[in-house]
Amino acid sequence: MNATGGPRAEVIAIGDELTTGARLDTNSQWLSAELAVLGIPVAFHTTAPDTLDSGLEALRIAAGRADIVVATGGLGPTADDLTRDVLAGLAGAPLDLDAASLAAVESRFARRNAPMPESNRRQALFPRGSRIIPNPDGTAPGIDLDVTGPSGRRCRVFALPGVPGEMKTMWRETVAPALAGLVPGGATIVQRRIKCFGAGESAIEALLPDLIRRGREPCVGITAHEATITLRITARGRDEAACRAAIAADEATIRGCLGPLVYGVEDDEVEDAAVRAVSAAGLTLGSAEIGTEGRVAALLARARGRLLDAGVAVRGGLVLSAAGSTAGPDAAQSLADRARRECVTTLGLGVGGPRPGAEGRTVIDVALSGLTDRGGRPAVVRLEHVLGGGPDLAGSRAAKSAIDLVRRSLAELGGDGAAT
Repeated sequence: MNATGGPRAEVIAIGDELTTGARLDTNSQWLSAELAVLGIPVAFHTTAPDTLDSGLEALRIAAGRADIVVATGGLGPTADDLTRDVLAGLAGAPLDLDAASLAAVESRFARRNAPMPESNRRQALFPRGSRIIPNPDGTAPGIDLDVTGPSGRRCRVFALPGVPGEMKTMWRETVAPALAGLVPGGATIVQRRIKCFGAGESAIEALLPDLIRRGREPCVGITAHEATITLRITARGRDEAACRAAIAADEATIRGCLGPLVYGVEDDEVEDAAVRAVSAAGLTLGSAEIGTEGRVAALLARARGRLLDAGVAVRGGLVLSAAGSTAGPDAAQSLADRARRECVTTLGLGVGGPRPGAEGRTVIDVALSGLTDRGGRPAVVRLEHVLGGGPDLAGSRAAKSAIDLVRRSLAELGGDGAAT
């Protein structure tokens, strides 16, 4: 139990690809954040390879020190997928074939007109006494099992597939509702994410006095990923209405303090906000970039795919070689004008560079052409972006900064039309 008398958890990631470093374990990170939302602190993270002995050792230790264990991986059909065997060994129970689960696996193959390999029958085996966690997106159901740890304490183990999409669906539909009932008080928990771009994590925290403080209710957490800042508001209350009222008050404070740094909520990305702004203004956008390895075009294409109602706003993107090109603000504007011409759009986004900047810095230049200001005059908006943070992060930040210029410019100039 944790300090508040509630359960504490351990998250276990299973797979040779994780212990060897071939793949990054993002499942444990995601699950820990989700458990925190439920008011269940995670005390330990464990990563184990695909062997029976290692799995049993990891689960025995976890069951001896945690009330809840969430494990991912090892539920596939191959010989090295041993999580069901590990759980059976831990519980001292045989594996039984579940006819309904087998029929569900067989039907998935039948819908694809493909024969089911015999090995897939393993995915319908469950330790006797366990509960089946349905998997609507794949062939590997999960396992919900009560076990007794070495010290005699009871522990509830949830085993989920390692495929992130399947794991998240099963968590939301089955596991999270089951765990919510284990938290003392039975309070309702509601969460909202506010997405920000244009300032660093510490700078945003400084703009939100006393909001990101341990022990505060509602709880406001802050995380950063590729220069996008997420503020997660978590409220606990007697019912959903009370939680949402508390969240609304904090969200209003955040928006008031951060202003245009806030671009969206929940799963919104910077590119989604920019494409929505272009579409809402009745405009179209094309891009031309040098030195950003096609990141601008790729992000805009993803937004176009996600936002079916706004997809027509993005007409295309040019990814050009830096060989023989010139750098500087004028070059960026030339690229923006070229994007307008070749993509046949009202707005053109040009990204040029990189080039040496002041004090030994490396910068890229961004220009957005085709806008009119509030007085109806043609306007070109320019940005000089300083690269930093390592090659991958620098490229991502640069592309997002260029795209975010579109959103901000439309908001500042009114988004009331395009230059002729």
